[in-house]
Amino acid sequence: MDTVGTVVGALPRPGLRERKKQRTRDALVRAALELIATRGYDGTTVDDIAAAVDVSQRTFFRYFASKEEVALFVPRLAEQRITEAVRARPRDEAPLEALRRAVLDSWDAVNDAVGELVPVELHMRVYRVIESTPALLAAHLRRATELEEELAGIVAEREGLDVDTDPRPRILVAAFGGVIRVAERRWSAGDDLSAEALRELMRTCLDHVGPALAANWRTSASLNRHNET
Repeated sequence: MDTVGTVVGALPRPGLRERKKQRTRDALVRAALELIATRGYDGTTVDDIAAAVDVSQRTFFRYFASKEEVALFVPRLAEQRITEAVRARPRDEAPLEALRRAVLDSWDAVNDAVGELVPVELHMRVYRVIESTPALLAAHLRRATELEEELAGIVAEREGLDVDTDPRPRILVAAFGGVIRVAERRWSAGDDLSAEALRELMRTCLDHVGPALAANWRTSASLNRHNET
């Protein structure tokens, strides 16, 4: 079910002026990511990005408050689509399954939305830069905390709960976010930097949530060794 595509497709077509502004914004994003992927975050300046698009620094700041904001623009776009997908999940799904399906079922639609702006391969290269750049990673994790709060509110509303008095939505979303971070770290440390590799890692990690929380991790052999000592 392409819920993200449905949401995006329902938006009215912007006017000529807005389309021109969007083209300039998109060009700045593409230039920024190409430079960051090639030179690194610290090796790229706002002036470099503006020059690559043949605009002034002043024009850059009409669209983005900082170099950090443009570097993280595509992850924010993907997060927005995931949030929309969570809102659109069937009400009879359990909360964890709704979160899981929102990520996995909308993956292709999210990548399509990203691909309309920048090549997905470029996005994944910059994603690895984010993981290895302390300033960007700190900003990314800061936003992840804000996203968790937003998702907890969505889950609480779906379940008819008060997020401020019932801790379960925040607990669930915090656990879910932790699983996503495990998948991201494993992906960034691996050799396959494709979007499909990240998706499969997320699927594997999410499939381990139940057993990881509820199962006895010790094997019979390890229990026997423990008893012998």
